[in-house]
Amino acid sequence: MQDTGSSGEGLGGWTGPSGSPGWSPSYNLTAANHSDPFARNESLAKTEISVLGIIFLLAVTGNLTVLLALYKTKKKSSRMHLFIKHLSLADLAVAVFQVLPQFIWEITYRFQGPDFVCRIVKHLQIFGMFASTYMMVMMTADRYIAICHPLKTLQQPTKRSYIMILSTWLGSLLLSCPQYFIFSLREIEEGSGVYDCWANFILPWGIKAYITWIAVGVFVVPVLTMVVCYTCICYNIFKNIKYKTKAASETSFKNGLITSGVNNVKTISKAKIRTVKMTLVIVLAYIVCWAPFFTVQLWSVWDETAPKDDSTDTVFTLTMLLASLNSCCNPWIYMFFSGHLLSDIVHFFPCCHKITQKLKKEDSETSIKRHTLLTKVSHRSPTISSHNVKDNDTPCQSFQSLPMGT
Repeated sequence: MQDTGSSGEGLGGWTGPSGSPGWSPSYNLTAANHSDPFARNESLAKTEISVLGIIFLLAVTGNLTVLLALYKTKKKSSRMHLFIKHLSLADLAVAVFQVLPQFIWEITYRFQGPDFVCRIVKHLQIFGMFASTYMMVMMTADRYIAICHPLKTLQQPTKRSYIMILSTWLGSLLLSCPQYFIFSLREIEEGSGVYDCWANFILPWGIKAYITWIAVGVFVVPVLTMVVCYTCICYNIFKNIKYKTKAASETSFKNGLITSGVNNVKTISKAKIRTVKMTLVIVLAYIVCWAPFFTVQLWSVWDETAPKDDSTDTVFTLTMLLASLNSCCNPWIYMFFSGHLLSDIVHFFPCCHKITQKLKKEDSETSIKRHTLLTKVSHRSPTISSHNVKDNDTPCQSFQSLPMGT
């Protein structure tokens, strides 16, 4: 026996989430009036429409701005920039193929279109989720290779990055293909004359298998993979810094000069750790946004005692909206950790550019004044005299003659 289900009673009796990546807008039977048994909670729907519209605008604006900044940047393109570009494209896919159709769907209430459009929309909704998630996995894997296996980065790293990115896009298309066979335009109840883009599940295990598959494929496996990668990354960074700091603390002499590798160690560590921090924050934002959604989904199908009333419908909607926010967060994370991206974006807006130039001018004047003051103080300082430099032919003489910061 088969049961059509996308929400409401079609999912085995529970009221599904509006805007879920696999099914259509929910209707609440408990809130329905007797004249229209397929009515929905209009106040909840209006809130959802407003929030979805804001999320769509923020996601599109933010990710397009990052892509434009990457295109116009004067900095040399790196592998990290390549992954950021494709992650922004994946987030745009989420906004255009998932959030926008859901926004329109909530306005029309019922799906307006033929059967093949219904199947394509459902395929693209899941495609965006897979692409965005596994692009983060590939970015994390790239950081893992760069830090834990640095010698491999010398073996055609750009070619490997392109292979990882291409496999992500193709794999996402393939993994989302089952949507074509699960969803179709069909009558929500026999003889009702009301059609919607609904799923077709085999009772009683069909809906459980579907929700579990999506949760494992889009959330559990990627998160576990990234946790393992970051555990190895953090361990290697800690071990590397501890070893190099210990070695650098032992001052060495070469050609009569005192040399120390502490500054170099710090520079190298910051360059690596900055990208690791950025990808880690992206992953944490993903977990915070999507964990409630998948938790509620799994709980609703596996727990027979889960409530099936108005409060459940509201929880589903709120967790879906929180999950959609993830596509808005990533652009700001890129700009926060990549200072030059933010400055490149400022160049697109003349008013902001003038303010930035003024601030830079003030900082430059302050720096010049500070340098002049330090110069005067150093000339008056009695601690370094010409007598000491001339009479003491020791390593300390060479040290005193070195510029600051060597």
